[in-house]
Amino acid sequence: MAKIDYTLNMLGDPCPYPAMASIDAYDKMKNGETIEIISDCPQSINSIPVDAKNRGHKVLEVNQDGPTFRYVVQVVK
Repeated sequence: MAKIDYTLNMLGDPCPYPAMASIDAYDKMKNGETIEIISDCPQSINSIPVDAKNRGHKVLEVNQDGPTFRYVVQVVK
């Protein structure tokens, strides 16, 4: 399991805010740092992992527990 450097709790925030906040967070992070993103936005499964990969970051985990999604992304710069 990856060491988590940051947690971005976006529970209750409607799309596209979780995806937008994730992108902002990646830009502020250093190479190799890992962020955990928590969201209950159903569309986030189609945006957060795709956005991360498109930016060259590593998606380490995607988990769903009921309506809640958990993404773990390692920033690559």
